Amino acid sequence: MSDDPARRPVRLALGAVVLMLTASLFTLGPADGAQTAGVCGDVRERPWCDTRLSADKRAGLVLARLTLDEKIALLGGDELSGVAGGEGTHTGTSNGLARLGIPTLYFSDGPVGTRQGKATQMPSPMAVASSFSPTTSRAAGAVIADEARKKGNHVVFAPGVNIGRTPLNGRTFEYYGEDPYLAGRMGVGFIRGIQSQGLIANVKHYAVNNQEGEGYAVPGSPIGAGVEGNRLFVNAILGERALREIYLPAFEAAVKDGGVGTVMCSYNRINGTYGCENEHLLVDILKREWGFRGFVLTDYGAAKNTLNSLNNGLDLDIWPGFVYNPVAVRALVATSQVSTDTIDDHVRRILRTMFAYGIFDAPAFRDDASRIDVAAHHARAAAIEAQGMVLLKNSGSLLPLRQRRIRTLAVIGPEADLIRTGGGSSDVNPLRSVTPLEGLRTRLGASRVLYDDGSDAARAAAVARRADAAVVVVGDKMTEGADKMAPTLNAGQMDGIDRDALIAAVAAAQPRTVAVLQSGGPVLTPWRSRVPAILEAWYPGQNVGTALARVLFGDAEPGGRLPMTFPDRAADLPTAGDRAAYPGIAGTVRYREGVMVGYRHFDERRIRPAYAFGHGLGYTTFRFSRPVLRRASGGGGGGDQLATVSFRVTNTGKRAGTAVPQVYVGMPSPGRDTPQPPKQLKGFDKVRLAAGASQLVTIDLDRRSFSYWDTAADGWRVARGCYDVMLARSSRDVTGRARAAWSADCGPGALTLR
Repeated sequence: MSDDPARRPVRLALGAVVLMLTASLFTLGPADGAQTAGVCGDVRERPWCDTRLSADKRAGLVLARLTLDEKIALLGGDELSGVAGGEGTHTGTSNGLARLGIPTLYFSDGPVGTRQGKATQMPSPMAVASSFSPTTSRAAGAVIADEARKKGNHVVFAPGVNIGRTPLNGRTFEYYGEDPYLAGRMGVGFIRGIQSQGLIANVKHYAVNNQEGEGYAVPGSPIGAGVEGNRLFVNAILGERALREIYLPAFEAAVKDGGVGTVMCSYNRINGTYGCENEHLLVDILKREWGFRGFVLTDYGAAKNTLNSLNNGLDLDIWPGFVYNPVAVRALVATSQVSTDTIDDHVRRILRTMFAYGIFDAPAFRDDASRIDVAAHHARAAAIEAQGMVLLKNSGSLLPLRQRRIRTLAVIGPEADLIRTGGGSSDVNPLRSVTPLEGLRTRLGASRVLYDDGSDAARAAAVARRADAAVVVVGDKMTEGADKMAPTLNAGQMDGIDRDALIAAVAAAQPRTVAVLQSGGPVLTPWRSRVPAILEAWYPGQNVGTALARVLFGDAEPGGRLPMTFPDRAADLPTAGDRAAYPGIAGTVRYREGVMVGYRHFDERRIRPAYAFGHGLGYTTFRFSRPVLRRASGGGGGGDQLATVSFRVTNTGKRAGTAVPQVYVGMPSPGRDTPQPPKQLKGFDKVRLAAGASQLVTIDLDRRSFSYWDTAADGWRVARGCYDVMLARSSRDVTGRARAAWSADCGPGALTLR
C-alpha cells in the first residue's frame, strides 16, 4: 500500500456529492504496498520512534518532516463503504504515510459492539446505565474493545453520552439516561474499559444531539428518516446555563476523568452554528477550558463548511474527507484564509494521540475474529444484562418464581422469541443468540413451556390460563435516524399487535403474570395496576434468555435502577404540547425547559411519574441510617472535596442483595432568573450485602456538587444559602436529610461549608 499523497483518494468538494459517490473516484482503503501499521522504524532515521520521548515531542518531530500536502492528506478519512458493517471492513479508515512510518488508523462502531461482521451484541447503554455501576460499564467497554482490537481497529465510536431530554429520541437506547452526573460516571467507566484494552475511545455526539427528528422507520433500511427536527440540520437554541449544567457535564467528565482520546462532533447546530464548526464548543470549552489533548472527528457527513471547520476546531473529517478534501483545503491555505499553524495543530493532535496510545510502537492489530473468546463474552453479556434489568413492580413477592412450583410456564408475546435492538450504528450482528423463549425452555425443559406469539390476545389469554404462571414479553421499536411518534410500546410497530392490550388480556387470565419489557427507553404502562410484576430488560443483548431465566428464578437479582423517569402520561413529558420545544418548527428547536430535564421537571412541576428516576426493586430489603454530613479535610478550594455524606446500609431481608443509595442536593436559588430543581443527583454507590450484613458507606461531594453555572460571571459559582442533602432510594423516595450552609445561617445542625 502506498500512502504517497499523490496516490491517496482524491476527495472532492461537498458540492460535488454525486460525483464523489461514483465508485471510480474512490480507493476504498489503503493503496497497495504500504508498510505494516504499528512498526515505527530505526530511531537514527526516525527520531520520533524513541519511546523515551513524550508523545508531544514525538508528534512534533514527525510534523517537522511532513510536507504541506502530506499534512492536508492526514486531515480526511479514506473509507466510504465500511459503515455497512461487512466482515473484513472498518467503519472508518484514515490512511497513514509509508514514507515516515505513520500507521493507518482503523475505526469501528460502537456502543453495543463492533459492527464488522459478527460480534458479541452487548446490552444497550441504557441497560448498562441502569446498573448504576461504573465497574459494570467498564466491563462492557472492555468486551467491545477486545473484539474491536481483534478485528483490527484502533478507535471505537463509543460511548454516546447525550442526555435523554425526551424518551421519543430514536437513539435513547444508545445513551445513559436523563441525568448528567449518572451519564458522566457511566461514560467514564466505559471509556476506561475501552482504553484498558489499548484502544482509543470516542465520546459522542458533541453536543446537544438529543433528537433524530420526527419521522418514521424506513422498511428495509438500517436507519429511519426524520423529517421535522432532523438531526442533520436542526438548530438547538438553549442558554449557557442549560448547556453547562445538563448537556456538557458528561463530555467534561469523559475528558477530565476518563482521559478520552477522541471526541465526535455532532450533526446539529447549537445556537446557530453546526457542531463540527462550533468554536465555542470545540475551541473555547473543549480544547482550552477542559484541556482536551486528543483530536476531534466528525460524525459521518457532519462537516458542512471547510473554512469554518478548519478554523473552529475540527481535526479529522472521517467520512471520507468530503469537506476536508485536499483541493479545498489547499486553496484556503493558499489564499491565507487558513494558516499553516492551524493545519499543524490539527495534524499534531492526531499524531500525538497515536503516539500516546502506542499505535506507532506496537505491531498492527490483526483482523482475526477467530481469536475472540465467544463463550466468555456471551456469558459476560448475560451477567451485565442481569445487572441492568429493573424490577419496576413485584406485588406479593411474585418474583423470584419457585421452579419446583411451576409445572408449566406460559411464555407469550411478539418479543418472546426475538431480541430487540436499536437500528443504526448499534445494530450488531450477534455471534450467538438466546431469546427469552429459548432461555426459559433451557431452564425448564421445552415440555414445561407453553408458547404463544401474542398475535391474538384472546388465544394468548387462553394459553396463559392453562399455565401456573405467565411471562409476557413485549418491546418497542427505536432506530437511529427517526424518533418515536409516541412514548408507547406500539408506536411505529408494523405487525398490528396491540402490546398494551395483550398484557392486559394475559394478566386478566393469569393472576401470576410477569410483564417483561424489551424497550429502548421509558414507555407508558397503562396496564401496570393489573400486572403483579414488571421487569424492564431494555434492549438486552444477545444473551437475554440466559439472563432472564436467572433473574426470574432468583439465581440472580435484577440489579438495575431507572436512569430515566417513566411518565404516567405522554402529556407529562417536559416538551409535551409545545412543538417549538420539540421536535421544533422550521428547523429550530427551543430548549425552553432550561435545566428542568427528566426528574428535575417532574419534581419542579410536582408531577407524579409512573416510576421515578433511580427506582428499582430487588429480592431483599435494606435500611439506610440517618446521613451524617461532614466537612472534608482541605475542602473549600478549587475542585477539592467540600463534604462527605456517611450512612450505614443494612440488609434487613433473608437473602443477599444489592442496594443503590443515591445522594441528591437541593440548592438555593441565587435569583429569580436562576430557578433551581428541587433536587439533583450528585453521588451514588452500589453495595452488595449478605442477609443481615451492614456496611458504612461514604459518598464525597465536591465543589461542583454545590455549584450552578453563573451566566453573567461565565463560571461555576456556589450560591449563598442553605443546601438540602438527601439520601434516597430514588428521586421520589428520600430516606434521610442533612443541611449545609454557604455564607448563611441555616439553623442548628447545619454543616458550614463557608
